[in-house]
Amino acid sequence: MLCLPQRKWRLSDEPIKEDDDEDDMNHGNLKDPAVRAKIKTTIFFGFTSNQISCGNREIIRWLCEHKMIDCIVTTGGGIEEDIMKCFAHHYMGDFGKYRGEDLRKRGINRIGNLLVPNKNYCHLEEWMFPLLDEMLHEQKTEGVVWTPSKFIKRLGERIDNPDSVWYWCAKNDIPVFCPAITDGAVGDNIYFHSVNNPGFVLDIAADIKAINDMAVNAKKTGMLILGGGLIKHHICNANLMRNGADYTVFINTGQEFDGSDSGARPDEAVSWGKIKVGCNAVKVYADASFILPLLVAETFASDFEATEETRARADASTKREVGPPKGLPQKSD
Repeated sequence: MLCLPQRKWRLSDEPIKEDDDEDDMNHGNLKDPAVRAKIKTTIFFGFTSNQISCGNREIIRWLCEHKMIDCIVTTGGGIEEDIMKCFAHHYMGDFGKYRGEDLRKRGINRIGNLLVPNKNYCHLEEWMFPLLDEMLHEQKTEGVVWTPSKFIKRLGERIDNPDSVWYWCAKNDIPVFCPAITDGAVGDNIYFHSVNNPGFVLDIAADIKAINDMAVNAKKTGMLILGGGLIKHHICNANLMRNGADYTVFINTGQEFDGSDSGARPDEAVSWGKIKVGCNAVKVYADASFILPLLVAETFASDFEATEETRARADASTKREVGPPKGLPQKSD
């Protein structure tokens, strides 16, 4: 299957070379068979925010809970909506059933066929403001340099909810890179907070060094990317720093005729050195919210052994309310 080469490979599969460092600063003695057996493919996992909005949040959470991936790149909406879902539900709606004007009057926002009440964003604001106070204080008094990834880790630590993707990333030390973190409700709250408490700084330069170093220091890399735009290019560009990824899976519906990076096929990335010549690379033209559960079931989950604890968490996470808020106005034909 698509991701199995990424997961199965170990450095011990490769013959020891004369120039393998016996004191590698990132891995240790590269001539030691025991060390080589622990070095695996570094998997860069990227997805657009709608994957957190939809049911794939639970799939992504499972991957992070069991440390199936090594880092994440996502957009601002993905950060806020994972936290918001810990406080209140999104609801199933419809792409064309409800009028935008009526939804606006009722304080309900539509994300595709999902409905999100304004109160969910109010919960986020109430929760974030004390955290921003705390982080601004640490910045001023202790000289803490906040990066988006460090900021997101603090969110995951403080939400303290096993339903959260960022909770598991923080717990398992999986860095989450979000260069556009201010593009959404998180940025709105940073702005609102700055009105009376100016000075909070997020350093995106430190994060670009962190993700690029992660790619450069990896012995092999794999890219699994759902959607396009910023998240796709950010991961691909990090892998350009090492002359390309070894394994690549793109899943999106973009077409290349408009010249966008979102629509670009893997072969275009080969021309840039973002994917290695001759490596395993594929683009799946499909809806990622449909494909990801199938892909994970046939790869990451195929050899996973569940425990009583993981079964209990899975059962708890499926107990969700369904259906739109009562009295919602519908769009007339």
